[in-house]
Amino acid sequence: MAKVIKLRKGLDINLKGKAAKEMFEIKNSDTYALIPDDFLGVKPKVVVKENDVVKAGDALFVDKNHPEVKFVSPVSGVVSLVERGERRKLLSVQVKADAAKEQKFVDFGKKNVETMTTEAVKTALLESGMFAFFKQRPYDVVACPEDMPKAIFVSAFNSMPLAADFEYVLNGQETDFQTGLNALAKLAPTHLGISSKQTSTVLKDVKNVTITVFEGAAPAGNVGVQINHVSPINKGEIVWTLGAEEVIFIGRLFNKGQVDLTRTIAVAGSEVKNPAYSVVKVGQQIGGIVDGRLIEGKSLRIINGNVMTGRKSSCQDFLGAHSTEINVIPEGDDVHEMLGWIMPRFNQFSTSRSYFSWLCCGKKEYVIDARIKGGERHMIMSNEYDRVFPMDIYPAELVKAIITGDIDRMEALGIYEVAPEDFALCEFVDSSKLEVQRIVREGLDMLRKEMA
Repeated sequence: MAKVIKLRKGLDINLKGKAAKEMFEIKNSDTYALIPDDFLGVKPKVVVKENDVVKAGDALFVDKNHPEVKFVSPVSGVVSLVERGERRKLLSVQVKADAAKEQKFVDFGKKNVETMTTEAVKTALLESGMFAFFKQRPYDVVACPEDMPKAIFVSAFNSMPLAADFEYVLNGQETDFQTGLNALAKLAPTHLGISSKQTSTVLKDVKNVTITVFEGAAPAGNVGVQINHVSPINKGEIVWTLGAEEVIFIGRLFNKGQVDLTRTIAVAGSEVKNPAYSVVKVGQQIGGIVDGRLIEGKSLRIINGNVMTGRKSSCQDFLGAHSTEINVIPEGDDVHEMLGWIMPRFNQFSTSRSYFSWLCCGKKEYVIDARIKGGERHMIMSNEYDRVFPMDIYPAELVKAIITGDIDRMEALGIYEVAPEDFALCEFVDSSKLEVQRIVREGLDMLRKEMA
């Protein structure tokens, strides 16, 4: 019987515009792109040139430090642009895609995972580019193939607002999901985190993994929270993590013998007409996904990824490698409120009782724009981080240690276990208006550089 862990801390934010469990079709993009910045900790080396012909599964760039880690094209076509920025930093590799019916795939051969060795599974993942989707703790960067992790963690739910429902995404892909989990179990003991609200018998009956049920508010679905409660990371230990839909990518590799980076993503947010799900490929242009579905007449913010952790994007940008949703909310730069903060505000969300909206039913949906509503100031000792941070870590003290560059204290306070996404709610409730996720990312980079 699966172990149940009840979390007492956290915060659920009920935003308007959650995707309905129905599908809509979109046109395939002419151009797809792979963005190196989606793969943290990698020094990319381009292995193609403009006008080269590639198949889906052919490498576009590799990691200089570990050339065996490949980053592959999601489609077949012609390399149309190798985009570089300042100091020749690689920004993207773009591929002009063949027509959908003319797509060509590298044949990696169908394989029976059950009969494969650990080394054979790892080799198959490296050759196909699937290993690029593995992340490691500490540092929350692309995993190193030379390491031996003590465990692999997969979270089958996302508790953040407007997140895609993996139970819905999983429909019709159960076999690939189980095959992917079988492959992970060959590499290391594998843990699957599911929600107490999920009813899918497929998730509850999966094999070759240890299932843990989590009950509580966001960020219960964060894999970092699950690691902290199941198998905390000590100095010198390594844990690998993988997105639930990326497990399906791996399953398709072994079952079909080819790379198929097709995702079912949620297109959601208060500024989306009829929020729903759509089938897209990694690297698809965002404009083609949201075309005709945005509410006009407002200044909008398109978010590539989750509304709490994603990055600000435009219609010309491309779907991130790990993005499971596109969210659209009001920018807020065209809002002018009479009397500002002094108004009673019956329709605005508040974590305190500053607004009268706390009297409303908990099921009320809110429209929240992208305004910060205040300037950066000194950190206020109000225990506000602790109320939404369900890990055995002191979040405010850890953030202070990072700001001051105190590496010894960062280690003592548990920086090895965290990733920026774990602090998304801390950033949301922070009355000091600090960019907490950015600070944590800088702390992880600082520690990684020091340890190197």
